[in-house]
Amino acid sequence: MPVTIAGKSLTIEDVVRVARHGEEVRLAPEALDRIRSCRRMLQKKVDAREIMYGVNTGIGEFSEIVLSDEQVQQFQRYLIYNHAAGIGKPVPIEHARAAMLSRIAVHARGFSGCRPEITLTYVEMLNRGVTPVVCEKGSVGACGDLSPMSQMALSLMGEGESFYRGERMPTRAAMERAGIPVPGLEARDGLAAINGSNLITGIGCLLLHDAERWVQQAEIAASMTLEALMANMKPYDPKLHELRGFRGAMTTAANLRKIMTGSDLWTGKLKVKVQDAYSMRSTPQVVGALRDQMRWAREQLEIELNGVADNPIFVWEEDRVLTGANFQGTPISMPMDMVGAGICMVSVLSERRLNRLLNPALSVGLPAFLTKGAGMFSGMMLSQYTADMLIVEQRILSAPSCVQSIPAAADQEDFVSMGMNGALKTRQILDNARGVLGIELMAAAQALDFRTFTPGRGCLAARAAVRERVAHLDEDRPLFPDHNAIAAAVERCEILEAVEAEVGPLGTSW
Repeated sequence: MPVTIAGKSLTIEDVVRVARHGEEVRLAPEALDRIRSCRRMLQKKVDAREIMYGVNTGIGEFSEIVLSDEQVQQFQRYLIYNHAAGIGKPVPIEHARAAMLSRIAVHARGFSGCRPEITLTYVEMLNRGVTPVVCEKGSVGACGDLSPMSQMALSLMGEGESFYRGERMPTRAAMERAGIPVPGLEARDGLAAINGSNLITGIGCLLLHDAERWVQQAEIAASMTLEALMANMKPYDPKLHELRGFRGAMTTAANLRKIMTGSDLWTGKLKVKVQDAYSMRSTPQVVGALRDQMRWAREQLEIELNGVADNPIFVWEEDRVLTGANFQGTPISMPMDMVGAGICMVSVLSERRLNRLLNPALSVGLPAFLTKGAGMFSGMMLSQYTADMLIVEQRILSAPSCVQSIPAAADQEDFVSMGMNGALKTRQILDNARGVLGIELMAAAQALDFRTFTPGRGCLAARAAVRERVAHLDEDRPLFPDHNAIAAAVERCEILEAVEAEVGPLGTSW
C-alpha cells in the first residue's frame, strides 16, 4: 500500500517501507495545496523586495548581506555547491532514501516556501529508484545536515551522481533514464531542500527499527541462558515488576516467561539456587531500561518526522516569516546517543551471562568452556575474547556525541548537535551487538545440548534455529564462520521469527 505524505502521520514503519522495501510514495492533495499557498506568499514578498534570510540574503555569518535581484537567481545554486562539502564513502541507499522521505514530509507541512516541483521531484525519485550519491561524513547536525542534503540537492539541478537500477552514474543520465524532469533551483528552493536534520532522522528511524528487533532477540538469548544455567524463575514473576511500574521491565519479563513457557524450571521439580547473580535476575530491569529509552527515542523521531524542521519558516496563513533553529539536531541526536549506550549496556549483560556459561565455577555443572574434551579442546573459550573485543569497541563509541559541539561559521553556528556522529556510531554499536548476541546464542544452544530437562517451547525453537546455522561443537574447529553466520542470522531476525512462529508475537512496549 502506498505511503501517503500528509504532514502529520508519518511513522518509523513508513520510513522502513519506503527506504528499505521500495514502497510507493504519494503526496496528499492537501499537502500540495499548502506547499503552493506558501510559495505564493513567498513570491509576493520576493517581488516586493522584502528582506528574508536565505532568500535574498547570504547565510550564516553572511546573513546581513543583502543580494541583488540578479544574485537571488544565482544564489541557490552557489549555496548548494558550497555546502556539498562532505567526505567519505556513500551512505547506504536506504539511508539516502529515508532522508529524502523525511525532507518531503517537512515540505508537506507547507511552511518551507519552495516550489512544489522541488518536493514532487523527490517523490518521483523515490518512486522511480533514483538515489543521489551522498558522502557519509560532513554533517555537524545544525543547520541540519547541510553537507549531505546539499549533495542530494545537486540532483535538483541535474548534477552530481546517483544510483539507478544498481548502477552509479551522473545524475542527469539517471534522471533521463527514469523519465524525471530536472526542476532547477529558484529563490528559496535550495535552502528549503537542505535546512533540516533529515539524514540523521532517516538513519535514526532505520536504526531504531532494527534495534527494537535486536532487543527481542536479546530476550531470547537471555531465556536460553537462564534455562541452561537452571535459573530461579521468581525474578520474572509479573507481580514483581508491576510493583515497581517500569513498562520496559514488565514487557521484558513477560517475554522471558513467554519464551520459557513449558520449561521444567517452572514446575519446581528441579533444584535451583535461592538467588541468582545480577546478570541473570536483573535481565528484565536492564533490558527493560533500554526498552524505555527506545520508546522515548521513537517518540522523538516521529515528532521530527512530522514537524517543521526548517529555517526560515513561512507562516502563510498569518503572512509572517519566522527565523529560528528548528534545524537543530539535538532533539534526535540525544535519544540516539542513549539508544547506542543502552545497546552497549545490554551487550555487556549478554557477555556476563556468556561468562557464566563458560566458567565451570559458575555454570552449574556444565563442562568447562562447553566442551567435553577440555584440555585437548578449548571449546568456546575464544568466542568470549571476540565478544569482549566487540564490547570494548561499543564502550568507546558510547561516549555521547551531543556534548561534542565544535563552533563553526565564524561562531555564528557556535553550538551544533554532532548528531551524524551519533547516528554513525550507534549503527556500529548495533552491528557489534549482533555479534555479541550471536555468540551468546551459540553458547546457550551448546549448553542446552548438555542438559537433560525440557526447556521452554521458545528456547527449543531458538536452539533449532541456531542449529540450522551452527552445528554442535563436538571437536574444536575454526569458529569465525559460525560467528559470522549467527551474527547475520540475528541481523535478519531469523531467531526471532523462529521463536514467534512457535509461541506467538513477543511484546514490544512501544
